[in-house]
Amino acid sequence: MAVEKFETALKKLEEVVKKLEGGELPLEDSLKAFEEGVKQAAFCSKKLNEAEKRVELLLKQKDGSFAREEFRLDDE
Repeated sequence: MAVEKFETALKKLEEVVKKLEGGELPLEDSLKAFEEGVKQAAFCSKKLNEAEKRVELLLKQKDGSFAREEFRLDDE
């Protein structure tokens, strides 16, 4: 099975939202689309969390060198 990419999952999620907002799907198809949307949203959220953990800042030191530091949001 191929590894799904964030961009692919996001596009699928956008398509599901568009279908659901259209209001033309029968109830059963709407439920299936909703379930798929939840699955894609969870995948995207997981990938974003993983990416956030990998982000590092390069901070310039007094001696001109750079040091890596983990990126932290102010509210953490």
